[in-house]
Amino acid sequence: MSSINKLIERFVSRPNNFSYQELLKVLNYFGYAELQASGSRVRFYNKEIDHSIKLHKPHPQPILKRYQIDLIIEELSKWKFL
Repeated sequence: MSSINKLIERFVSRPNNFSYQELLKVLNYFGYAELQASGSRVRFYNKEIDHSIKLHKPHPQPILKRYQIDLIIEELSKWKFL
């Protein structure tokens, strides 16, 4: 199993220590690019399917909150990525 597949598997398990940098790798793998919205808000955009995922960048710690992971899993599942 490749490292990205292991990372996706870890993400889907909804860990309580998943970092923003790990999220970038997962979303980049599915074709999403990070775009700055305003302040700590970011938007991930997939040009091929014309789809955006919006969230707040976690701070001061770079660890995602559970609701953010749930939201991203839900969005990726809608498009059959997961």
